[in-house]
Amino acid sequence: MSVARSITPTGDDYFEHDADIGVVGRGATLEESFESAAAATFAIMADLAAVRPEQSVTLDFEEADVEIALVRWLNLLLALSHEQGLVFSRFWIERDGVNWRGGASGEPWRPDLERGTEVKGATLTMLQVKQEREGWRARCVVDV
Repeated sequence: MSVARSITPTGDDYFEHDADIGVVGRGATLEESFESAAAATFAIMADLAAVRPEQSVTLDFEEADVEIALVRWLNLLLALSHEQGLVFSRFWIERDGVNWRGGASGEPWRPDLERGTEVKGATLTMLQVKQEREGWRARCVVDV
């Protein structure tokens, strides 16, 4: 039988975690802000100007909450990217009530395409989608 011990944490029991990155998408419309957030996310992984839009993917999802929709949008794009070995540089999304339809264009990773930091997923941390005077702003923290 094990005896319970009193353990006092020391400085060695913790570590700094500053690896995540906040992305912000801005646009005249809600959809443009989502497209901009997707571009900001994929720009962490590659120089978007160097990515050729050779292949396209589409996705559909339902979500009433626009903030959760942002996270779902980014995570679906990331999943398609990882699943198909693609990096995306162009994005589009449309909203009809709770129904969202979007897509992206890009290409397979190639040896001369410099890889940046891999983004694992979008999180709920600092999640906010808001209409401001100058347009829409969509932001969240992505896990890298």
